[in-house]
Amino acid sequence: MIAASEWHPIAVHFPLALVTTGAAALGAARFWERRRATLATIGTWNLCLGAFGALVAVATGLAALVSVEIGAAARAAVALHVKWAIFTTMGVLLLAVWRAAGADQDSRPSRWFLGVLWALVAALIVTGYHGGQNVYRYGVGVTGAAAATGPSIRE
Repeated sequence: MIAASEWHPIAVHFPLALVTTGAAALGAARFWERRRATLATIGTWNLCLGAFGALVAVATGLAALVSVEIGAAARAAVALHVKWAIFTTMGVLLLAVWRAAGADQDSRPSRWFLGVLWALVAALIVTGYHGGQNVYRYGVGVTGAAAATGPSIRE
């Protein structure tokens, strides 16, 4: 059986890919009238699946956090990552509900909607960056000893 800490690195790639692809498709639907309906439908589905993936990523991350022993420096970095993850997930969920329930899936998205969506894509990237720092700088989830003293890379 795979531990929760091993599911999180798998799960995080889905919201990153799906929300970014959804934003690109919805952005193209805004400006490319000829394929608007198809692109808007693809973007809506990708956004909704990405929102679900973000929930799974947060759930697996929190479950992994229970089983990981980390030092003080790593704890602060993990806390920042968790805050970004929860904020971003809530934003993506709200935007997915707005898109899925508030408009036809093949309708052209508004500029305001796209602005918020691209801001959330940026927030997803920042969240992923902090998660990568947790692994590659502090060794969180890699070995118990690596995280005990702080950064594993000398600067």
